[in-house]
Amino acid sequence: MYFSGLYKNCSMKKKPLILVTNDDGITAPGIRTLIDVMKTIGHVVVVAPDSPQSAMGHAITINSTLYVEQVHIDKDIEEYSCSGTPADCVKLAVKQILGKRPDICVSGINHGSNSSINVIYSGTMSAALEAGIEGIPAIGFSLCDYNWNANFEACKTYVKTIVENVLEHSLPQGVVLNVNIPDLPKKDIQGIKVCRQAKANWEEEFDKRQNPQGRDYYWLTGKFVNLDQGEDTDEWALENGYVSVVPVQFDLTAHHCIQNLNSWNLND
Repeated sequence: MYFSGLYKNCSMKKKPLILVTNDDGITAPGIRTLIDVMKTIGHVVVVAPDSPQSAMGHAITINSTLYVEQVHIDKDIEEYSCSGTPADCVKLAVKQILGKRPDICVSGINHGSNSSINVIYSGTMSAALEAGIEGIPAIGFSLCDYNWNANFEACKTYVKTIVENVLEHSLPQGVVLNVNIPDLPKKDIQGIKVCRQAKANWEEEFDKRQNPQGRDYYWLTGKFVNLDQGEDTDEWALENGYVSVVPVQFDLTAHHCIQNLNSWNLND
C-alpha cells in the first residue's frame, strides 16, 4: 500500500492536499501546467494515466490488472503513473496512495473542449466526477485547443481563481465543476461565466475501409452541432470569449419525469 509522504507534511503546514489527474497522460503539457499552478496553492500529489485515455468516459478496469509506478518528473512533486483509466486513477489515489480523501481534486488541463455533450464522453470530467462520488470537491479543466503543443499560459489565472474559490466555499454535495477555457490570448478573454450545458450533439458517420487482408474496419467521423441558441450556455460563453463554468452532477435521475411515470398503469 502506498502512503503519501506529502500528505503527512500537509497536515502540519495546514495547506490543502490537492490531487491532480487527467486523461491525456501524466507527461501531457496540460497536466504539467495544472501542476505548476497547484504548487502555488497547496501540497500536490499526482496520480495520472501512463498513456492517453481520452474519451474513456467513466470506464473502470475490472477485467485486467492495474499497475501504479512512482515517477520523478517534477522533483518537488510526488507523482504516480497508472496503467488504468482516469476514474481508476482517482479510485487508487483515494483508497491506496493517499490513504484518505484530499481537500480537492483537479483534472486536466485537457487538450480540447469538454463543453456541452462532450462532458459525457470525457475522461477528464469522469475523473472529476469520480472524486465527487467520493465526496471530494472537484473540477475538470479544459482548453479549447486540441494541439499537443497548445499554449496554456492564459489558463493559469483562471485555474487558480476557480480552485481558490472552491477551496474557500466548497461545492454542494454531488456537484463538480466543468470549466472550459477559450483558445484566446489572455488579453482577449472577457472573464468567467457560470453557465448551463448547451444542447448540442455530434452528427456522426463511420468511414468504412478495408485492410490489406480484405477485412472491413471503421473510423468514426462527424461534426459537432450546437442546437442551442441560448446566451446562458457554455457554448455561447466560449464563442464570446468567456471561460465557462458549468456545475454538473452524477445523479442522472430525471426528477421532473417521476410524477409522469407514476401516472402510468405499471402495476395492473
